[in-house]
Amino acid sequence: MATVSDAAPPPRSSMLGVRLREAGWGYAFVAVPIAVFGLFFIYPFGYAVYISFFHWGILGKQAGGSGTFNYSKVLHDPIFHTALKNVAEYTLGVVPLTMALGLSLALVINQKIRGRNFFRSAFYFPSIASSVAITTIALYIFNSDGLFNRIIGSQTPWFTTASKVTWAIVGLNTWTTSGTVMLYYLAGLQAISNDVYEAAALDNTSAWRTFWKITFPLLRPVHFFVLVVFGVGALKVFDQQFIVSGGAGGPNYSTYTPVLYIYRAAFSSFDFGLAAAAGVVYFVIIFAVTLVQNLTVGRREA
Repeated sequence: MATVSDAAPPPRSSMLGVRLREAGWGYAFVAVPIAVFGLFFIYPFGYAVYISFFHWGILGKQAGGSGTFNYSKVLHDPIFHTALKNVAEYTLGVVPLTMALGLSLALVINQKIRGRNFFRSAFYFPSIASSVAITTIALYIFNSDGLFNRIIGSQTPWFTTASKVTWAIVGLNTWTTSGTVMLYYLAGLQAISNDVYEAAALDNTSAWRTFWKITFPLLRPVHFFVLVVFGVGALKVFDQQFIVSGGAGGPNYSTYTPVLYIYRAAFSSFDFGLAAAAGVVYFVIIFAVTLVQNLTVGRREA
């Protein structure tokens, strides 16, 4: 009768070599994106911080204005203060409306309705369309003699009136961005177990109470994700305001945003040191806002 013996374990040196080889491949794959991130994000940011302490023109470092001069100029510039006020007003308007509309659309297409796939595509289509094309078309539709004013019987130039242009852009971006928010909420809705809804149905719970007491609280991770991502995106808004004002930030500085301020300082005045200082200041502001969100909404979610 033959006896089958257990195979001898491989030498420790061989196991160590396999582990080192696997770790080497892992580090090699990670090194590529880290190198790209460092080259195109970390290095430009560090270089911006460096030139922000100098009077840096189109030909490089120039005399005068060194040290914290650029930061003092940015922090005491009333136009930069107006830009911060405009972007804060825009963010406080567009983010809640986008979240509400995106959640509403997700609730609709999550139901078993006829043509559900069509509506999913139709609601999402504005999010993949060019914002430049959409804004250009909107300028014609919402002109004083455009289609929208003809329908409501008005002659209001929505994009050239200082008191209305911000809210016109809020409405435009709410419509174009809600499709992406809808997808996130749809994923969150489909991740909720049907057991909780069956239990609510057995208790004869109304549809509104089911939504407010079950669906909405269970979507807290999606609420937090959308709030952070699209909140930061709203703070960096640039293209619509640039197109509407022709790059000037008008009328009466009502479309001036911090990113437009940085753009004009760099490519209109060619004061790259001032533009870099404004970018660093605005980075600190966005980072502080994100940190507050994580310490408040994010901590409650955790």
